[in-house]
Amino acid sequence: MIHYKSTAIIQKEGKWFVARSLELGVTTQGRTIEKAKENLREAVELYLEDMPANKNTLSKEIPLITSIEVSTRG
Repeated sequence: MIHYKSTAIIQKEGKWFVARSLELGVTTQGRTIEKAKENLREAVELYLEDMPANKNTLSKEIPLITSIEVSTRG
């Protein structure tokens, strides 16, 4: 068994939490953060089962995630 790591972004959109895998573009949702994360894990597993070649696109290391601040005129 090989373990992969994927960066998950979870945002509230209306009544749902939408979860996305940054590396694969897989997206799902759930009524809670925990359910969205669980659904994303399952969706990524299914994606990788259906597309074995995509297994190489996931890093075994988590990328650095940071924020930036931008000011605009107006």
